[in-house]
Amino acid sequence: MSPQHPTLSVRAHVGRWVRRAACAAALLVIPTAVLAYADLLPESLGFDVTETPDLPHVARQIAIGAPLRIVAFGSSSTEGIGASSPTKAYPARLQADLRTKLHGIDVTVINRGIGGEHVDDMLKRLDRDVIGAEPQLVIWQTGSNDPLRGVTIEHFREVTLDAVKRIRDAGIDIVLMEPQWCPKLDSTPGSDRFRRAVREIGAELDVPVIRRSDLMHGWVRDGLLTTKQLFAPDGLHMADGGYALLAEAAAESILRDAGSVQTPEPVAE
Repeated sequence: MSPQHPTLSVRAHVGRWVRRAACAAALLVIPTAVLAYADLLPESLGFDVTETPDLPHVARQIAIGAPLRIVAFGSSSTEGIGASSPTKAYPARLQADLRTKLHGIDVTVINRGIGGEHVDDMLKRLDRDVIGAEPQLVIWQTGSNDPLRGVTIEHFREVTLDAVKRIRDAGIDIVLMEPQWCPKLDSTPGSDRFRRAVREIGAELDVPVIRRSDLMHGWVRDGLLTTKQLFAPDGLHMADGGYALLAEAAAESILRDAGSVQTPEPVAE
C-alpha cells in the first residue's frame, strides 16, 4: 500500500478531532447511564468509557442496554452467496456473535445485500433499505463488483464519499468493508484500486474499515482455513467457514470502535 498523501493525513486528523469532539458533547447527556451499564458488561470486553468512541450511536445503545439495530449493506458476500444457508451468511452470524458478547442486549442485523450490485445500484436503494430502516449502524461492503462492471475509480470515490456523508447526516454510524481477496477478482485489471479507495475514504472521513482482504490472507496463513475451505466452489465467494470468521472479525471491530476494547497487558513472570 502506497504511503498516505500528507494532505489526506492532515484532513483525516482534523476531521477525526472535530468528529470526536462532537461525539463527546453528545455523549455527555448520558454519563450516568454509560457508567452504570459499563459496570454490567463482561470484564473481557474491556470497555473504556473515558475515550470517545468511533461509533457513538452504537456506544449509546450498549451503554443504556437498548436494542441495537444494524444494517448489513452490500452485494453478494453480504447476501451470503456461497453459504450453505442464509443462517450461515455473515450478517446472521454477526447477529448471533453480538448477542453472545453483549449479554442482555437485543441485537438485530438486517441483511440488505443483493448479489451483483455495484455502487450506483446500491445508492438507488440507500434511502429505502438503509436510512429508512433507522439503524444505529451500517456496515457497507462495497467495491467488489465495480471493477467487474466497468465503474471508474473516480466515480466510485465521489459517490461513496457522498453516500457515507448522507448516512452520517441521518444520525447513523458507519463501518466500511473492503472487497474480498480472491484470485478471480484480483485478476481483474484495476481491482486493487477499489480496495485502496475504500481504505482511503475511511481515513479521510474517520470511518472504520474492515480490511477483509488482509483478514482472509491471515486466516489462510495462520492455518484457520485452507484456501479450499475459505472459498465456495465458484472461487469468488466465501464458504461457511469464511463467513463465520468474517462475522467474528466484524463483531470485534464493532465492539472495539464502540468502546475501545482493550487487550490485557501481559503479566511479567
